[in-house]
Amino acid sequence: MRHSDRGVEVGVVAVVRRGGRFLVIRRAAGVLAGGAWCFVGGAVEPGETQEVALVREFAEELGARVEPLRKLWEYVRPDGRLVLHWWLARLPGRRLRPNSLEVAEVKWVTLDELAALRPLLPSNRAFLAQLRAGLLGADGL
Repeated sequence: MRHSDRGVEVGVVAVVRRGGRFLVIRRAAGVLAGGAWCFVGGAVEPGETQEVALVREFAEELGARVEPLRKLWEYVRPDGRLVLHWWLARLPGRRLRPNSLEVAEVKWVTLDELAALRPLLPSNRAFLAQLRAGLLGADGL
């Protein structure tokens, strides 16, 4: 994650939905929070827009291109040291090539299946709560 002058890490998260299912990954053992389930995402590098970072991170992790559509939500960790910008994204193709150094497993899951995944990163659990509460717009997505 990028560190700003205030020590705040800034990242982006891609929410890709297809036919009522969401694309999630289980992180590889050698990365931060290894073994955890989450949406695809990562750091915003210096000079990048959120959209550029989203496309880059998705390509690095899953070897595919996404199209950022619109920002859905912003997560701020309770200690204020992490800000994640959540984006709705479209995946035009169907082929994914997971980078085994970063991704252990890929799944398309329903909201109920997502809620049951363990461990699920806290920011992802918070996003799920926002989505289920209808706080992300009329239909959330």
